[in-house]
Amino acid sequence: MNLIYKLPTIVERISLADLFPSGQPLEVELGSGDGSFLAEYARLHSGHNFIGVERLLGRMRKLDRKGRRAGLTNLRGIRIESSYLLEYLLPLGSVVALHIYFPDPWPKRKHRRHRLINERFPLLARQALAPGGTVYLRTDDEDYFNQMVTVFEPYQDFCRVETPEDLAGLLTDFEKDFQARGIKTLRTAFRRSEA
Repeated sequence: MNLIYKLPTIVERISLADLFPSGQPLEVELGSGDGSFLAEYARLHSGHNFIGVERLLGRMRKLDRKGRRAGLTNLRGIRIESSYLLEYLLPLGSVVALHIYFPDPWPKRKHRRHRLINERFPLLARQALAPGGTVYLRTDDEDYFNQMVTVFEPYQDFCRVETPEDLAGLLTDFEKDFQARGIKTLRTAFRRSEA
């Protein structure tokens, strides 16, 4: 069974019942890379459903292979731009966790407008998250990390929380490479209020 979900339309929100055999809490990784993190996390948390989002077909195929090899029925991949999926396709209030790890930092000042975690991101995250849902963020770029924290600060309905140790200990492909080179991971998380 192919784990890559082919979107029937890009103008209507996804029906989660079309993706998963059982209705369970949903977690979404925006930018899944080679799928290593998400396939392992889905294997360890069979009581949740997971969607990996990636624009590049080669990366999506890696997620598909890893998920099928592990026999995961709680994992799907969607090939689309992360910000578009977040804004227009995820069912409102359907996600218990958003994972965004090592997004492209767009380090040049003139390119920063391309960053996924920007001034609009908290509003889009709030729209997708269920009450009490959490956004987990990781980066190696200090400037981008500061931006991540700064864009959430004005929102009273988000509070900064610690990343659980078991989640922090599960590394992405980029993170393994960075750690081998002595590059530090910067982590933060923001939980949406219950109201």
